Amino acid sequence: MTTVPSVPLGRSGLKVSVLCLGCMNFGESTSEEDSMEILRQARETGVTFWDTANVYGAGRSEEILGKAFAKFGFRDDIVLATKVNGAMGPGPNDRGLSRRHIRHAVEASLRRLQTDYIDLYQMHRYDPTVPLDETLETLDTMVREGKIRYYGTSTFASWQMADAEWRAKSNHWVAPVCEQAPYNLLDRRIENDRAGFLAQAGWGLIAWSPLAGGQLTGKYGQVSPENLPKGARMERNAMWRQRINRSAGDVSLVFADLAREHGLSPAVAAVAWVRQQALVTAPIIGPRTMEQFQDLLPAATTELPQILLDALDELVPPGTAVADFLNNAGWQIGHLPGLDNDKGGTA
Repeated sequence: MTTVPSVPLGRSGLKVSVLCLGCMNFGESTSEEDSMEILRQARETGVTFWDTANVYGAGRSEEILGKAFAKFGFRDDIVLATKVNGAMGPGPNDRGLSRRHIRHAVEASLRRLQTDYIDLYQMHRYDPTVPLDETLETLDTMVREGKIRYYGTSTFASWQMADAEWRAKSNHWVAPVCEQAPYNLLDRRIENDRAGFLAQAGWGLIAWSPLAGGQLTGKYGQVSPENLPKGARMERNAMWRQRINRSAGDVSLVFADLAREHGLSPAVAAVAWVRQQALVTAPIIGPRTMEQFQDLLPAATTELPQILLDALDELVPPGTAVADFLNNAGWQIGHLPGLDNDKGGTA
């Protein structure tokens, strides 16, 4: 069985497994019973970096993790990450990055997770309605109170990350240590200015959607949103369907063929490709089943040969994209020439 190694999270002192277990499916498309078994096996195989959010299943994902800690008793073996920003109620203060909401959200997450500390607390998106100083001062206080140990950002623009770094250090607050961002072969735009900031500041990078929502497995092929596999995330979620287009489908099929020519499953090759990028700390794998979890474990140690890496750079050149995984970022870095779903297309 694959033993998953650990690496530092950026220049922080925190060590995390090179694969991060994404828990978004738990309590929704994955039953509580199956989720608990995946969590148990993840710990046994060394995938001890777990990522969730308070909005996943309206708190159900966090609740299941809490039940796993209570049942199996391995809380201190796990680097536990969760997030704040999304709406957790109908009121105007039930969302965002205000001092009021962060304090309430931390306490609620701690209750659901059945723990007294969160290892990594992430701002789930930038909140332009709240002064950034208010947010960072609150997170600094939460670290000093011991309720969170580290904090980071998720899907921030480079200027937003730089602003957070500068404000924290200027005010002698604890500074962010990482960013969580979309990164896969279909959308390599993080390799542009955001990569430069991450390297200069010494932040870690947690990569979400390394499989491009499953497209890089080749299972979707050249399909339209009208005939997606029933139950697939792309089928259930309109935002994800917008990331399907003819260009991405063509690239995904070529990628799958290239992976198989080198004796690799496309899913393992896609995750391993992300893991091998110098700026990445850990890609997030979000299994829906135990079989999917076990199938992806080899990505922790698989090294793609240079000939394959070169071929993938030709397929999607560094810094470019054929699908838009920033379509829910709240900011954009320009039009992507060649995307054929900009005005609906196949969506």
